[in-house]
Amino acid sequence: MDFMKRILLKLSGEALAGDKHFGFDEETVKNVALQVKILVSRDIRVGIVIGGGNFWRGRSSDAIERTKADQIGMLATVMNCIYVSEIFRNVGMETTIMTPFLCGDVSVLYSKDAMQDAFKNGKVVFFAGGTGHPYFSTDTATVLRAIEMEADGIFLAKAVDGVYDSDPKTNPNAKKYDDISIQDVVNQRLGVIDLAASVLCMENKMPMYIFGLDQENSIVDSVIGRFTGTKITV
Repeated sequence: MDFMKRILLKLSGEALAGDKHFGFDEETVKNVALQVKILVSRDIRVGIVIGGGNFWRGRSSDAIERTKADQIGMLATVMNCIYVSEIFRNVGMETTIMTPFLCGDVSVLYSKDAMQDAFKNGKVVFFAGGTGHPYFSTDTATVLRAIEMEADGIFLAKAVDGVYDSDPKTNPNAKKYDDISIQDVVNQRLGVIDLAASVLCMENKMPMYIFGLDQENSIVDSVIGRFTGTKITV
């Protein structure tokens, strides 16, 4: 996969929390940063979306109206991007944070032109705040930004090392797929990404690569050709 020049990396908030299961684990984030730095040194443009689950999972609350819960979740992703962006800067990369809504001087208002300029200047671009609208998950925001940045693929760093036909945590005989179509993911309800994001992938022929974040050098290995996870084809 050396042909890849632009990728969208999706990180889960929970993965960045490490064993703490809340907030951030600095060593985990620094490890991610050092791996992305290797990709940038190979002239690969990297966009990043981070989930907000290490701070907020609004759908578990019945006391808050859905729109407000989703807005809190958007702000959780902004907090994550601020933190991770600073760790990236600490190890020697230039970054910019873009949001689909005004956020003071914390971020730049997203536009495709601004994004392209940032990539031309060698920056890692963090896409925070989801789509800016309720009822759309970070899955949808991930695919949308990947399409807009004309990414060669989406790389999803997860707690498991690929896609299985059942939960490997509860079924020791679960089968791991080396590759599977997005249509089969939907048909079998494997829950990799939500339906809206799946349809976007299908319509725009955007491949995805699922791998385990906690494996050594997993980001670098997945992008530059030693991929051992699951490729989701279209």
